[in-house]
Parts: sequence; structure tokens; C-alpha cells
Amino acid sequence: MDNIPATWTLQPTSRMCFVCGRENPVGLHLTFYEDREQQQVICPFSLPDAYQGYPGIAHGGILASILDEVSGRAVMIGEDQDVFWVTAKLEVKYRKPTPTETPLTAVGWAIRRRRHSAEVAGEIRLPDGTVTAEVHAIVVIPAPETLREWEAEQAYWRVEPPSKG
Repeated sequence: MDNIPATWTLQPTSRMCFVCGRENPVGLHLTFYEDREQQQVICPFSLPDAYQGYPGIAHGGILASILDEVSGRAVMIGEDQDVFWVTAKLEVKYRKPTPTETPLTAVGWAIRRRRHSAEVAGEIRLPDGTVTAEVHAIVVIPAPETLREWEAEQAYWRVEPPSKG
């Protein structure tokens, strides 16, 4: 995406995450930005027809995955990037069909943050700002033993410029 405001900063991506993983051969390879002024995470994207449910319409499960990622990342804004959160509860509302092969924007923000959990939300928007899907979720910090199991993967959690392909 070429029209990224200079005030947005890249968030880290992982190696194999379905949504953001750089090396996942079947992943979406999406790029996420922080807008610290608005306290939002933004992801401009377009879904190819390969991710449709019905002709020309994005599959709801793909949209839920994107909403899960963009909303959960909102707790990272201005925080230590090594703190990982996982989704404990996800409620998606589909408002309108979301077209494939169309510029879209996913936006996520934190509603309320607690010590070990947070309430987050997000939307997928058409170019005119119409919301096609929205999410409300609860994210939590995983148990220490889970975090220990993920330690080797942390080396792959980094900021990398989006690929041009």
C-alpha cells in the first residue's frame, strides 16, 4: 500500500501466523500499522477471490481472523513488543457483505485494559468508510508455561517492511 501516513509505524510480524506471517505459504501476509495519535491499529488490505465464501464475497472465517488480529494488536500500542496476548473470547458481527478484490481497511482499538486481560474491538471498512464487519473481543496474557514454549519463535517477531509482491 502506497499511501501510508508518515505518522503510522509498522508493528512486528511473525514467521508463520496465518494473518501476518511472512513465511506462511498459505497466509494472508498482512501488514499492521500503529496510529499512536488515534490509539488504533490499521491494516490496509484487499482479499483475492481465493478467500471468498460466495462469489465476490469474502469468507466470514477469513474476516474473523483479520478482526481477531487487528483488535488484539491494539493492546501492543506503546507497549513492550515482547508482551504477547491471545484471544479468550471473540464476537463477530457481519453487517454487510465484504467484497473481494476491493481495497479494505481493518481498524482495531483497545476499550479497557486490565493487568492480565483487555477488552478490544475492531472493524473492517470499505473505501467509503462503511463498516462491513465488527468485532468485540477479550484478550489475555498466556500462562507462563505457554510463553516459555514460544520463546524460540520470538526471534521471528520483528518489524520488517512489507513485501512488494
